[in-house]
Amino acid sequence: DEGFIAVVPELAGCSAFGETEEEALSEVKVAIGLWLDTAREEGREIPEPSGREHLRDILAGRGIAREQMA
Repeated sequence: DEGFIAVVPELAGCSAFGETEEEALSEVKVAIGLWLDTAREEGREIPEPSGREHLRDILAGRGIAREQMA
């Protein structure tokens, strides 16, 4: 099976799947909201966004080309 996975590196375990890129991105927005709600309810620290440059560095270290980023 093929599809797309959207991952939020700053939010441990936060990811989503979609049949298309658009669906994966839409689903990950829902996942982010749920992750944040749960973190607040449990009193967990919510990390500050580190930005796209940090994400590019993470992905480059994993052999993912810049063109593959959404």
